[in-house]
Amino acid sequence: MESDREVLERPKIEFPCLYPIKIIGHSVENFKGMVISQVERHTGPIDPELIAVKKSRESNYISVNITIAATGKEQLGKIFEDLKKIKSVKMVL
Repeated sequence: MESDREVLERPKIEFPCLYPIKIIGHSVENFKGMVISQVERHTGPIDPELIAVKKSRESNYISVNITIAATGKEQLGKIFEDLKKIKSVKMVL
């Protein structure tokens, strides 16, 4: 029988896997380039077809969705840490 704790824990991710990352920030010049550059430091070149960009209705914010080939929790942690260092980034999901 599973304990309540086991039921509430997030499902385990099996690596390697395709892993989507969503980066939201202020719509500043080269936002897309900055976030892609930070991610590629940890992944190598990303296929442009795995990158989607969407601006907010009034173009104040922008979201960049990048799907990477994740190799492990350590890699993901470093990516999230580096992305949060970019001043215009407001949220990383």
